[in-house]
Amino acid sequence: MSNHLYKNLIGGEWVPARTGKTFLNVNPADSDDIVGEFPSSGAEDVDAAVTAAAIAWQTWRLVPAPKRAEILYRTGEILTQRKEQYAREMTREMGKVLSETRGDVQEAIDTAYYMAGEGRRLFGQTTPSELRSKFAMSVRMPVGVVGMIAPWNFPMAIPSWKLFPALVCGNTCVIKPAEDTPLSTFNLVQSLMDAGLPPGVVNIVTGFGPDAGAPIVSHPGVRAISFTGSSEVGRMVGQTAAGNFKPCSLEMGGKNAMIVLEDANIDLALDGALWGAFGTTGQRCTATSRILLHKKIAAEFTEKLVARADALKVGNGLDEAVQMGPQINQQQIETSIRYCGIAQKEGAKLLTGGSPLEDGTFDKGHFFAPTVFAGVKPGMRIAREEVFGPVVALIECTDFDEAIEAANSIQYGLSTALYSRDVNKAFRAIRDLEAGITYVNAPTIGAEVHLPFGGVKQTGNGHREGGTGALDFYTTWKSVYVDYSDKLQRAQIDTGE
Repeated sequence: MSNHLYKNLIGGEWVPARTGKTFLNVNPADSDDIVGEFPSSGAEDVDAAVTAAAIAWQTWRLVPAPKRAEILYRTGEILTQRKEQYAREMTREMGKVLSETRGDVQEAIDTAYYMAGEGRRLFGQTTPSELRSKFAMSVRMPVGVVGMIAPWNFPMAIPSWKLFPALVCGNTCVIKPAEDTPLSTFNLVQSLMDAGLPPGVVNIVTGFGPDAGAPIVSHPGVRAISFTGSSEVGRMVGQTAAGNFKPCSLEMGGKNAMIVLEDANIDLALDGALWGAFGTTGQRCTATSRILLHKKIAAEFTEKLVARADALKVGNGLDEAVQMGPQINQQQIETSIRYCGIAQKEGAKLLTGGSPLEDGTFDKGHFFAPTVFAGVKPGMRIAREEVFGPVVALIECTDFDEAIEAANSIQYGLSTALYSRDVNKAFRAIRDLEAGITYVNAPTIGAEVHLPFGGVKQTGNGHREGGTGALDFYTTWKSVYVDYSDKLQRAQIDTGE
C-alpha cells in the first residue's frame, strides 16, 4: 500500500491530474509512513468531472429510487466487511485512534442503511384541489450535479453524509476530499462502485482548496454545493454560490459549551468532558471546548479533570492502548500553540499541557499535549474562537442563568451540553441554548445519523446534514396539477360553483 499512486475518478476511469502534479498523504503520527500519492488537481480536472457527472445524470435520474437505494444497501454490507481495513487506513492518514476510526466507518455504514430505506420513502404531499375534477400533489426532484467539499476530521463519515442522500435522491456528484485524508473517500467510493454504482455518478477530484475546491463552487454546471469546513472558507463558498443563485449547504465551526451544574453526577460529567474535549484530539466541530462550571463544584471538577487529562496516553492511533492521537498537520499544531499563548496573555491559567509533544516517540508526528485552562472569562478569545485542538477552557458560573448566557455569548451555535439531575433545568436548556444540538447528561459529541446535524449563527446557513434534512437539500420540490374536468378552470377566480 505504501506510496501507492492514486488517480482522480472521472466518468468511471482513473486518470491523473491534467496539472501533472501530485502531493503526498502522510501519516500525522509518523512522517516515515507515506499513505499514498494523490493528484493535485486544477480547474480542468474539475471541468472534466462535472462534464462526466452531467452525462451520468441523464440516466441516473431515471433509475427508480428503490433501485438506487439497493446500491446503497449493498454498499453498507461491503463497508461492514471492510470495516477493519478501512479503519486502519483511516488511522494512518488521519491519526485518530482505531476505536474512533472504526466508529467513523460505522457511521458511513449507518448512513448507507438509513438512506437505503429512504429510497422507498421520498414522500411528497397529495392534497385536495380547490377546483372540481382536479388533482394536486408535490414530488421531490433531483437537483442535478452536486459539488461536495469534505473535511479531514471525519474522512469517511462526512463524505457518506453528503454522497448517500444525494445519490438516493437521483443526483450525481463531484467530491473533493480534504487533501490531508483523501484515501478514506476513495475507499468509500470504491465500495459504492463495487456495489454497482454506474460510471460517472460519483467523481473524485483530489487537491487543494484554492486550486480544486474553488472551481467546483464556481462551475456553472454544478447545481448545488455542500461544504463542511471552517467558517472563513465557508463564507467564501457561500458568497460565490450566492452570486450564481446556487443552493449551498454550509457546515462550519463551533465553540461548544458543556454546562456542569452543582447537582450533576460529577464522575459522569468528567467522563463526558474528557471524551468531548480530547476525543479526536479536539479536532471536531462539535468538540467540548468550553466547560461552564457551577462555582460550588468547580474546584473538585477542575482538579479531577486535570489529573485525567495528564493520564491520557497519547501516541500513534494504531496502538490499541493509545487514547489520543496526533493533530492532523503542523499548521494545526501551530494554531494550538498560538491560542495557548493568547490565553495566557489574556490571564487564563494554564493547568496542564499547552505545548507540543516532541521527544522520543513523538518526534515523527504532530502531537500536542492535552491542555486545560482555568480562570477563563467568557469574553476571552480562548472562550470565543475555535482552536480545533486538544485545548479546553474552564469558566466558572454562579448559577444556571449565567451559564446559559455565557454559552450563548459566541458567534457559533453548533452543539451544547448540560449535566444536571434537574429535569426543569434540562428542558429550559433545551429551549434556551442557541445551538443546533443539545445533549443532556452527555458531552457535546455523539450525533446519530438519522437526526439533523448542523447549527445556527456562524456555524451554518440553515441547511442540515443527516436525517430528512439532507433529503430537503438534495431534492427540489415540484408541484403537479392534473385537471381532468376537460374545461379551463382558473385557480382563485373560478371557485368551482
